[in-house]
Amino acid sequence: MRVVSGKLKGKALKAVPGKSTRPTTDKVKEAIFNMIGPYFEGGLCLDLFAGSGGLGIEALSRGTDNVIFVDRDGKAIQTIYENLKQCRLEEQAEVYRNESSRALKAIVKRELRFDYIFLDPPYAKQQLKEMLEIIDKHSLLNDKGVIVCEHSSDVQLPKQIEGLVLLKQETYGIITISIYEKAHF
Repeated sequence: MRVVSGKLKGKALKAVPGKSTRPTTDKVKEAIFNMIGPYFEGGLCLDLFAGSGGLGIEALSRGTDNVIFVDRDGKAIQTIYENLKQCRLEEQAEVYRNESSRALKAIVKRELRFDYIFLDPPYAKQQLKEMLEIIDKHSLLNDKGVIVCEHSSDVQLPKQIEGLVLLKQETYGIITISIYEKAHF
């Protein structure tokens, strides 16, 4: 696992020990950022099921200002801290050990709005539709922001969820990437 592009291109990242997380492959990570970037001029990012922090660190490498990393697994949180330190990105990151729906409630209280939101929940516990509904209901996405959902290819997400519409969708083997934006009526 490594940073694919940007100022930290080629930097090795540690994976979370054990089998509790499934890291996004470099190929899929590159495809995601080619779909939404590939580079950014600032912005706030949320990596909600962060695992090792690979997607959020990639976003920082490609120009976002700050990333909030959330994961409920203690080993994942420790790995995120190690990867941020190794990449010297501690000042651009907030890291929280929390369950995703509780983390979203805390974000709502802080009245934060994101330019990029990464949702890569465990495939066995697919909660994407509910997460997207919460994000839309509380206006957590900026007007020109995008939500990147990584999910099993056998999961079919709707073309519209409340005020969010499917912008792009690509499949890579058993993984599908679905990108949502705010509906512009």
